Amino acid sequence: MNKIECQVESLTSLTEFVYKVLLKPSKQIDFQAGQYLNFVMSDDDKRPFSIASAPSAELIELQIGAFGADSYPMQVIEHIKANGTVTIEMPLGDAQLRTESERPLLLLAGGTGFSYIKSMYEFLASQQSSRKVVVYWGLRELSACYELEKTTKIINSLENGEFHAVVETPHDDWQGQTGMVHKAVMKDIKNLGDYDIYLAGRFDMVGAVRTDFLAQGALVEHMFADAFAYI
Repeated sequence: MNKIECQVESLTSLTEFVYKVLLKPSKQIDFQAGQYLNFVMSDDDKRPFSIASAPSAELIELQIGAFGADSYPMQVIEHIKANGTVTIEMPLGDAQLRTESERPLLLLAGGTGFSYIKSMYEFLASQQSSRKVVVYWGLRELSACYELEKTTKIINSLENGEFHAVVETPHDDWQGQTGMVHKAVMKDIKNLGDYDIYLAGRFDMVGAVRTDFLAQGALVEHMFADAFAYI
């Protein structure tokens, strides 16, 4: 386990409730796309967040959804605001991208679980991967969307990349897919057993997706999520 001091490069708002944090580590640290880190509040208080940046990036990116003035993630945001230097531990997690596989990829995330799959598709883009990569991002409402144009551009740069944003409760001006994100996947992809599947989001969501995907032919040995260790 590597404990690393990081300089806070920037803290910006992506939406009313989602913050983008960029950290500059004091030393180079190797990790794999899809791993996470612990944000060290104290020796007895370490909080996990997915790493949103690709391993080749100079800065470590976090995307933190914070609801409520004294919520668990907002305490981290306030800590970042109050300190020019913070401490992290990384890398952590067993749901990293299996780069040795050549199977098609399905990357699915709900909300800020998007940071988990962002690390993966940015890594694949940096490697000019020719694998089929299908990305689905589910959101409650349109106001929760961020960096859609940037995301679309990166995924479209892949030789076989597809990006689908799915909004659960859209307004009239939304032209994309609607409803529950994994139901959209199940409608679009009938052969889930062909895919390596990576999932991120609330534990209850990930559990429901696993159950429904398995019922439609997905293979448990080709499904990955850090949440599986807890559900």
